[in-house]
Amino acid sequence: MRKYIVGNWKMNGMSADLTEIAAIASVSAKYASVESALCLPATLIGRAVSAVEGYIIGGQDCHMNASGAHTGCVSAAMLADAGARLTIVGHSERRADEHESDADIRAKALAAKAAGLEVIICVGETLEQRDDGKALEIVLGQLAQSLPDAASGDWLSVAYEPVWAIGTGRIPEDKDVADMHREIRAQLTTRFGPAGAAIRILYGGSMNGENAAMLLSIPDVDGGLVGGASLTASKFEPIFAAAAKSAE
Repeated sequence: MRKYIVGNWKMNGMSADLTEIAAIASVSAKYASVESALCLPATLIGRAVSAVEGYIIGGQDCHMNASGAHTGCVSAAMLADAGARLTIVGHSERRADEHESDADIRAKALAAKAAGLEVIICVGETLEQRDDGKALEIVLGQLAQSLPDAASGDWLSVAYEPVWAIGTGRIPEDKDVADMHREIRAQLTTRFGPAGAAIRILYGGSMNGENAAMLLSIPDVDGGLVGGASLTASKFEPIFAAAAKSAE
């Protein structure tokens, strides 16, 4: 299973940043053993696809309906039409800020699959939930309810993102990451059998050039969903390098 490193630019990126996107694509090409992608704002997807032919560009969300009266929303078919090859769904910021439910996320994942997109489904707990000893309950509950029954590694990955670590520079202890990824893997294999063993589990939560080697060495950490460190080639490259080294 190749390590999968995905950048999530969130609400960042203008036309002037197309040169940085091209630089990231060029840097990623140096690490052939690592699969990489950038999930960009919808406004940049078409131009980025044209600027970095062959590099995987994705979206950050999609609507569960293919079309209709949903002002301001973007469907999975629209992402695919713009040239996107994947999308994130269920990111903690959308679960919290847009009050998205597990059922919403499941429906979005199915819509994305129907449009021919690969999908990253995010799960994760808040600091309060972890301190209350409910981290496993919350994450495994989200996983059970958010994943479609047809989940398999050829189109879907899971990203575990402890909400309290996103953008803070804090990360869980390596044992905590190992425990969570092991439990996620166990649920995937119990539910989906051999197909569950092939679903990549990414770590998302302040992965950067300094901690990537440690995180990517943990069993069942099959890659990373990277926020701030994915905005520039200079900060992103050490993560590619760590992923490549971990695959040796």
